[in-house]
Amino acid sequence: MFDITHPDVRITVERALAEDIGSGDITSELTVSSDLDAHGVFLAKQVLVVAGIELLPLIYDVRVGAQIEILKQSGASVQPGDILASVTGRARRLLECERVALNFLQRLSGIATLTRKYADAIAGTKARVLDTRKTTPGLRRLEKMAVTAGGGTNHRLGLFDAVLIKNNHITAAGGVRQALKKAKAFPGQVEIEVRTRAELDEALDAGAKHLLLDNLGPAEAAEWIRHIGGRATVELSGNINLENIRAYAETGPDFISCGAITHSATAVDISFCLDLNAA
Repeated sequence: MFDITHPDVRITVERALAEDIGSGDITSELTVSSDLDAHGVFLAKQVLVVAGIELLPLIYDVRVGAQIEILKQSGASVQPGDILASVTGRARRLLECERVALNFLQRLSGIATLTRKYADAIAGTKARVLDTRKTTPGLRRLEKMAVTAGGGTNHRLGLFDAVLIKNNHITAAGGVRQALKKAKAFPGQVEIEVRTRAELDEALDAGAKHLLLDNLGPAEAAEWIRHIGGRATVELSGNINLENIRAYAETGPDFISCGAITHSATAVDISFCLDLNAA
């Protein structure tokens, strides 16, 4: 689920460690013996969905190594008091990696936890929750992995791997038909946003196979989807939240995209507890 072999992931981890540790952990170097061994556990302090736990070996390997035991995989639902992973090694190393490890786990598990709530809210419908490009700069790949851990589906990774023609593209291209015609050269998925019934009909007449319907109410979305009648895949977006997503899902879309699962996810409560006796 989490591909820690991807170079972007390693670079992100290395940058995070360099940002926090810099030339050295002064506090630990002054107060902790260099040859002291210790054992630590990552402990859930609330109900949450785990994400990013697979990063721990990478985080500690970068800092001269430690023994890691992962007890809960990404995607697992856990309760307060559950131990997610343990790490054994030099106490200084465990302490200097503590905050970076927690930052990744708390942020990514927060995304997975919120995504699971959205996915559960539409269970039993055919709709799937999609993420967006509304991610933390530099963390997109990891945050999208967290979305899948929570039961969501990834949309395009960036501007480079799929075509999504939005309202400004339509304006710049001279219209719906013109934009779709120009995008035909792309061999992969082409999606187009339509804002009016006239644009919807024009897109369907031009052969659009993936439609984005933005900022509709549930009743209007249901009407448009009935009009489409299976001629294209339908994605809904805009002003959709946990309170109303079920109503939108029941209108019959294939996907519902929610920027909130990444841009508004709250970090969850995970702690790191050090123990000298268990080392």
